[in-house]
Amino acid sequence: MNKNNFPFVALGIGLFLMLIVMKGSVTSDDGTTAIPLLTLLVVSEFAFFVTAVGAYLGVMQILSVGIKPLIAVVTLCCIVLSIGFMWLGIELWPFSG
Repeated sequence: MNKNNFPFVALGIGLFLMLIVMKGSVTSDDGTTAIPLLTLLVVSEFAFFVTAVGAYLGVMQILSVGIKPLIAVVTLCCIVLSIGFMWLGIELWPFSG
């Protein structure tokens, strides 16, 4: 695969996994989530790395060829998703206290 296409792939994977994490993290009346907590954490971590690499490669592409609107928007979306997955991973982690 061409490195120039990876930010687009990362955005697609990130959006799909964000949907899964958001739907799966809904808690029921007894406090359990729809998807097991460890699975949600693994999916969130994987998606964080995928979107972070997509953001990095998008920034490198912008620096090498200049700003093009489509690449800039995809890179910005990857950055936002990466931050979102990091935040979700922290929020999902059960703290005892």
